[in-house]
Parts: sequence; C-alpha cells; structure tokens
Amino acid sequence: MNAQTEQVDDLQLVALPTAVNVADMFVRFSLGEWRLRAMQEEASHTARRLVGAAVDVADPRAPGLLLVRLRLSGSHLVVEVEGVRVALPPELAGARAGLVDLTAGGRLAWCEMALPSGMNASAVPLPRREPRRSPAAEKLGDEPDVDPELIQRILYGLGGAKERRPD
Repeated sequence: MNAQTEQVDDLQLVALPTAVNVADMFVRFSLGEWRLRAMQEEASHTARRLVGAAVDVADPRAPGLLLVRLRLSGSHLVVEVEGVRVALPPELAGARAGLVDLTAGGRLAWCEMALPSGMNASAVPLPRREPRRSPAAEKLGDEPDVDPELIQRILYGLGGAKERRPD
C-alpha cells in the first residue's frame, strides 16, 4: 500500500446485512464526487465483498461497527474496511489485497485498484459544492438583519466570547 494519501472519504456502519448496500451507495457517491465514475462498478463490487465478508463474521447479537474508507494514493484507489471482526473474502485473494492486524485492536481489510491510465491521485479534483440554503430558509426569504453587538452579548452570555465588549 502506498502511504501518501491525497484524498480520503469514510463512513461508519453497523456490521449488519444492510451495511453492504449502504457501502455500495457510499462508494458510488464518493467516486462520482471525485469524477472517477469509470471506477464505480469495480470499486463498489470490491466494497460490497469486503463489507459482506465483515458482516459474515460479525456476531449478529452484537455486530459492532465497521469503518468503510476510500483513499486515493499514488496511482491507486484503496478500498478499506476496518473493524473488530473483519475478514478478507476469498474472491479478492488474487487481487492486490490484504488483511492487517491493527495495533489498537481490530483488523483492516484492504484492496487496491489502479486508477485509469495516466492518472494519479494528485490529479483527481476535490469535490466542489455550491453554497445552498435549506428549503426552509428559502421559504423565509432574505436573511434577517442581525445586530453584531447583540450576537456578541449572546456569545459572551453563553461563554463563547473571550471578553465582553463595553456596553
């Protein structure tokens, strides 16, 4: 595994069967945001296998948590699943994949996939989001006028301001 990570996204899930589909949606969304749609099928299949293997070995009475992580490193996309009980599915045994015991406890299953030819992690653009107001705020109309002195007094009263301005 390449240690230089350019971008990362993760999601924590409960190790239940529903985690497989949620991991699939997470991978598809993240890769869409990173403009790596060409890798969505392969990466989502890999995530489903890794999460499915972790769910299979989880105790259904106390399933625990899984951390599904996507990392862009060098010329690879790495799909990782971390948890107390994690396994490497047999169908990934031939791929660049592995299982690591973590020093803090638990395990990390990972699988590395090559980025499209000629691309490296530093060339993948960060997601861009436009600032938007919520639908409820849109219904209210324009932003209300706020008195900065009033806000300062409220912050001071809540203990959030370092000093109180003179009245």
